[in-house]
Amino acid sequence: MLGFNKEETQAQIRSAIALRPEIEKTVAFIEERGYDNIYFIGAGGTYAAVLPYELYFQAHSTLPVRAAIGKELMLAQDAAFGERSIAVFTSISGTTEDVLEAIEFAKSRGAYTIGFTGYDDSPFARAVDCPIISAPKTWFDVQLLLFTTGVLSRRGEFDDYEAFADELTHLPDAIVAAAERAEPIAEAFARKHADTDYYFVVGAGNLWGYAYLYSMCVLEEMQWLRTTRVHGAEFFHGSLELIEKDTALLLFKGEDQSRPLMDRVENFAVKYSDDVTTIDTRDYALEGVSERFRPFIGPMVIDAVTHRFSKHLEAVRGHSLDLRRYYRVVEY
Repeated sequence: MLGFNKEETQAQIRSAIALRPEIEKTVAFIEERGYDNIYFIGAGGTYAAVLPYELYFQAHSTLPVRAAIGKELMLAQDAAFGERSIAVFTSISGTTEDVLEAIEFAKSRGAYTIGFTGYDDSPFARAVDCPIISAPKTWFDVQLLLFTTGVLSRRGEFDDYEAFADELTHLPDAIVAAAERAEPIAEAFARKHADTDYYFVVGAGNLWGYAYLYSMCVLEEMQWLRTTRVHGAEFFHGSLELIEKDTALLLFKGEDQSRPLMDRVENFAVKYSDDVTTIDTRDYALEGVSERFRPFIGPMVIDAVTHRFSKHLEAVRGHSLDLRRYYRVVEY
């Protein structure tokens, strides 16, 4: 597989799963401390990636939970954000300036800050009240799932926490299997789209965040490709007018309540475009994961599959995923 290390990927996921006791301890601590609301705060990809967890709380809980863009929260503020708030952050590098500023802002408002990262000596880890450290480059979905379902469980709003958390041990093999199944699909997609410079990326429900992320943080930032990212429910309120026979559409279809929205988009797209690619989480076996828990794992499946797309686009276009013109290169 192109640019893929099976053992490293499995080890990263296991590293996240191994944090279960620490995350459960943290959830117990904030319950004892007391809180009125939870904010998932990020910038760019770290904002997009927490959108599913905001949605899970909305679906299962009466607790006020918000996903917020740090820079906007600092300027527009929020009357509910303060000493009775829990602020959750993630950072792969541990050095993202917008996130570091948001942490300092949260602490200045009295919020208790929790941070997931892979670098214990980073500015990020030193800034938060409660750093939870995994192996470098570990995916944060496992940690965020354990945190979210752990909080819901303690509130009496998720009865299946133990069974769900136990099943996460199957993810190292299940996610690698999904990546392996996607490999020929990704290679064919990249070869077909070596010269494509404009994409529609559409998602809904708990996959909307990854549609947002893949459009902005990968296709735009890492490949300098033009995209339109649109929510599946909003697609029919303007965006559909741009679809032509040669318009490239990349659709993310999950298994949560939003699936009918993406069915509708797909039915329209294949009628008016000859270039529609659907990544459907239902196509991936996820051995060991119960049917009732599959929707929770959807974002991880999309992450694994689109990573294969990214590596093949990088190869056929001769454009490194690490190349930047402006981001962290110039002052802005």
